[in-house]
Amino acid sequence: MRGLVAAGAPDAVAVDGAGGGGGSPLRGAVRRWGVVVAVVLLLGQMAVAMVTAAVRQTPTIDEPVYVGTAAVYLDEHSLRFNAEHPPLGKLVIAAGVAVADPRLEPGFDGDQTDLGRRLLYESGNDPWRVMFWSRLPVIVLTLLFGLVVYVFARELAGTAGALIALGLYCLSPDVIAHGSLATLDVPAAGFVLTSVWLLWRARRRPYLYVPLAGGAFGAALATKMSVLPALPVLAGLAAVSVWRAAPGGRRRRLGRAAGGAVVFGLVACAAVWAAYLIVDPRLRWGPPHDVPVVGGMRGLAVQLLPLPEPFRDGMRMQFGLENRPWQGFLFGELYTGSLWYYLPAALLVKTPLGALALWAAGAVVVTALRPLRPAVPYLLPAPAVLLAAAMYGSRDFGTRYAVFLPMFLAVAAGCVVLVRWRWTPVVAGTLVAFVAVSSLRTFPFYLPYSNEAFGGPAQTRYRLHDSNVDWGQDLGRLADRLDERYRGERIWLVYKGAGVPAYYGIDADDPRRVPPHAVHGVLVVSDSAAAKATGRLAELIGGSRRIDQVGHSITLYRR
Repeated sequence: MRGLVAAGAPDAVAVDGAGGGGGSPLRGAVRRWGVVVAVVLLLGQMAVAMVTAAVRQTPTIDEPVYVGTAAVYLDEHSLRFNAEHPPLGKLVIAAGVAVADPRLEPGFDGDQTDLGRRLLYESGNDPWRVMFWSRLPVIVLTLLFGLVVYVFARELAGTAGALIALGLYCLSPDVIAHGSLATLDVPAAGFVLTSVWLLWRARRRPYLYVPLAGGAFGAALATKMSVLPALPVLAGLAAVSVWRAAPGGRRRRLGRAAGGAVVFGLVACAAVWAAYLIVDPRLRWGPPHDVPVVGGMRGLAVQLLPLPEPFRDGMRMQFGLENRPWQGFLFGELYTGSLWYYLPAALLVKTPLGALALWAAGAVVVTALRPLRPAVPYLLPAPAVLLAAAMYGSRDFGTRYAVFLPMFLAVAAGCVVLVRWRWTPVVAGTLVAFVAVSSLRTFPFYLPYSNEAFGGPAQTRYRLHDSNVDWGQDLGRLADRLDERYRGERIWLVYKGAGVPAYYGIDADDPRRVPPHAVHGVLVVSDSAAAKATGRLAELIGGSRRIDQVGHSITLYRR
């Protein structure tokens, strides 16, 4: 086919560079070392960005819950906290918590929000140290997923394509932002990607890679239940991979393909069971009082899952959360409920323009070029199903619910180098450079990133809220700013986050508890709170003058 660098199956297309082989051994060695240096530089800058964010950000809204739960896992081997999420992601976080070794009184009987506050602020621990070590294992895991992106793309498109894919991954503001937090979104998405890559490899060695892929997907499922809709897709891919590799007649291949799907599912279930048993080998479980009753087909499906009872109760809790009337904010409009187009719109705002172009081109190339078509079922259906499930959900809180897209579509984008067009390398390289400039310009404020078409991170607060812009991460920076510029002034604070302002030396009052005419001085409002402001808070903001901002997530006003 004229549009390709080389003909044949995707495995045959994967070559070291755009041209053929040959050349002296010295030139080959130089080229290989150049690739190694490029990979190290890309991962290195990502590591610097994530570590910088991890060191300077105060706890986001969800993190103290996960960190406190991880501490209870270590000290008490109890599953009683944060049952709505499986334990594996928190076990990853627990590796860092074990190094920090925070004090926590045994037998704490408050709720999980109080648990996180007690651990970080009320037990004599240093929250900066605890949070850094808790975030570090997720940072390491995020970097390892970058290697998966690189190897997957290299097997499809060669070294040049792999470097493009790795560049898009390592420069993704969403991946950097959430890969530097002690949360579950990036680990779950990365395990799904790893599972798909192993299934791709299973086309040649199914007996090795199908069980490994099942274990990787089980790890994803043991981290976040939201990946469950991808199970039928990946089980089908396991069957396809075994079918392709199996010798013999049609009936024999069909039987082995079905067996591959079953093995994949069984290993995934075993991985989920293992995660729960690691926390508590005796699997002691007393359902929380707030587990809702789930009826109908959903209730029956949950009951039939061959997974631990804590997992099934966690699913019931998730269904209960989905039934709440959550508020959303999109392009300046506050609404109750969910919008099906929220995630696509948010991704349009928060994805670098160069990455959007390469994602689209990669999806077209993978679909259009015949030698790459065997990769289509591996690259596109899983993220499409997960995106559809996230769009159907009721919580319009951020692109973190679709953080798998920068991973899968980075791999697809690497395939653009296989188009035989004179300007392909130049255009692809220019777009990656554009992504690099856009990403580096937002350093170190990755959570509130917006691309240039939407005004950059300073304008995100006018279009989105919550983890897209302000997740409570800048309380420490706010304390520094108040000390530098507003020392001695009366401070009024509306903070949306999990941090404790007084711990950071912020002496402030809540302006919503006094008449508006009594509020004079500096009014500080988290941008997520401002986005949803009604009544008294809206009146206070409307009667104030904007004078400063912190981290593109907190705005200061003068009254």
